Amino acid sequence: MLEILLYPLSGFFMKISDDMHDKKNDRILGILAGALCGLFFGYMVTVSLDAAYIFFGVFIGTFLAKKINCINHVVTAIIFLMITFLIGFPAIGIGTLVICSIAAFIDEIGNDEPRLYKNKFLKTFFDYRFTLKTAILVLASFGFLNSIYPAFQIYGVHFMTFGTFILFLTFELAYEFAGIKFESIYHRFYSIFNSTG
Repeated sequence: MLEILLYPLSGFFMKISDDMHDKKNDRILGILAGALCGLFFGYMVTVSLDAAYIFFGVFIGTFLAKKINCINHVVTAIIFLMITFLIGFPAIGIGTLVICSIAAFIDEIGNDEPRLYKNKFLKTFFDYRFTLKTAILVLASFGFLNSIYPAFQIYGVHFMTFGTFILFLTFELAYEFAGIKFESIYHRFYSIFNSTG
């Protein structure tokens, strides 16, 4: 199951692309990391309905929060959309997409709101973007209930599996790992490209 690798890899390269822009202003490596991230996102949404809800939700939420704001992000978005529209993706309903989009939007707005950081709980909550994690956990919990009681349904809402929640956690852990180790990762990438250039 390729998703086991692609969730953490996409999280890793997303953070690398972000920090290449925010900390190093390195367009070349930032675009490369963003392109890989968009490629992985695009593939996942074409093979997994749950991934389609999550990553289209992330795309819509970040777009509405005006966080697609540099060339790295634009390249990621273009490749992501090109792959999904060229290869095709599962038919998705509006309910779950709206939930994931709103959750991603709240995470992005909260992450940039210094007034919330006066509260230690809210600072941690939005530092680590827990709104979307919570939404996916709730949808996965409802999916588990639905597997036991098939009559449990919410009209227009697609439930997820606990496997999806675990996979998304690997995405988030890889994202945080890349942020913690960014300096050493950057110097390694830079030395490789510099030696081949």
